[in-house]
Amino acid sequence: MKAKELIKELKCGARIPEETCDTLKAGSEDREVKRLAVSMFATVDVIRAVKAWGADMLIVHEPTYYDHMDKKMGDAVSAQKEQLLEESGITVFRYHDCMHYRSEDLITKGELHYLGLRGKVLPTLYAASHLFESDEPITALELALRIEERLGVAHVRIAGERNKKATRFALCFGTPGGVFDLLKSEDVEIVLVGEACEWMLGEYARDAAALGKNKALIVM
Repeated sequence: MKAKELIKELKCGARIPEETCDTLKAGSEDREVKRLAVSMFATVDVIRAVKAWGADMLIVHEPTYYDHMDKKMGDAVSAQKEQLLEESGITVFRYHDCMHYRSEDLITKGELHYLGLRGKVLPTLYAASHLFESDEPITALELALRIEERLGVAHVRIAGERNKKATRFALCFGTPGGVFDLLKSEDVEIVLVGEACEWMLGEYARDAAALGKNKALIVM
């Protein structure tokens, strides 16, 4: 199968925005793909490892060149990384918007599956952020421990209320838009986020809990 045929399959069913980051970052779409590697990032170490493994193609979720649209910055690190990719011959495709812009966000679906959380997923005004009504009341501490155990995350952090049962979550895996608005919402008790501006979000959650509100931020 050629890389372009695989990419066509990956895009199937997605409502991709007109300006998308889901493009080739290196290599040719005409490359025959017999060995395929998948990673969150195309780090230098990952590029070297998949080259040594003999991969023809690498699919990543996040930027290769540190900018959401992979605009190259003209610095030495980006230039050396680009040279490394050219020398590797590997075709690199970013699979980001195609995962999020569907009737069912595949990132959210996967996270809920592996965490064993059941309930109702609701859309928000923000792409890649969702509300979640859990069938199972759970505390922020219990949820953080589950994330550590089931996802292998070594250091989950909690700001805010740790010990009150909650059922109303905001799912902001990664760092999508609208996190602060969702944290402030009276309809949300726990926000799960990948990365956070801690002087804003963490301190808000801490103060809300100190004022008696059932509010927590979990930084995964």
